[in-house]
Amino acid sequence: MRQSENMPGLASRILLRLLILVAGITLAAYLVPGIIITGWGPVIKAAILLGLLNISIRPLLLLLTLPINLITLGLFTLVINGFILWLVGHAIAGFVVSGFLTAIAGSIVISLLSIVLGRFL
Repeated sequence: MRQSENMPGLASRILLRLLILVAGITLAAYLVPGIIITGWGPVIKAAILLGLLNISIRPLLLLLTLPINLITLGLFTLVINGFILWLVGHAIAGFVVSGFLTAIAGSIVISLLSIVLGRFL
């Protein structure tokens, strides 16, 4: 199979993941006090940036924090996910994450929705 034949499948998977992130951010803004969105533009921008940071920065952070992650039996991953969401909240105008604990709660909502929707798709 040529690589160009596989590209529509890859593009559709990336778009599907982006839509799941948009849904997760929207649900987190609805459920978690302190996460505020001002429109669809900031949500889409936040989803794109969150996806890029999850691909690029998150593996490095997980590797650097491996000892503490092992000690906490993986619960420190919630802190890493919250930190990334908090960074996105500071980087995107119109997407506000009011604090670090709010970011952790929002990342839990986004992760749970991603797991549930990922199982069905």
